[in-house]
Amino acid sequence: MQNELINEGLTLMLAGMGTVFVFLTVLVIAMTLMSRLVSRFQPAKGAANAGDDEIAAIAAAITEHRRQ
Repeated sequence: MQNELINEGLTLMLAGMGTVFVFLTVLVIAMTLMSRLVSRFQPAKGAANAGDDEIAAIAAAITEHRRQ
């Protein structure tokens, strides 16, 4: 009786852990594919694309904030 409960518990644990592992693996693969797809159609906009006016405005705002 005791061994049957332990075996059933271990089987249930392995099934649950296997399900979670498969789900997380599929999730990582899906996110990687989506990231590649989005980066292909819409390149990242970073600080390199910011104009000189934007950089000057940010610098002025930081300077003003530090004065207060």
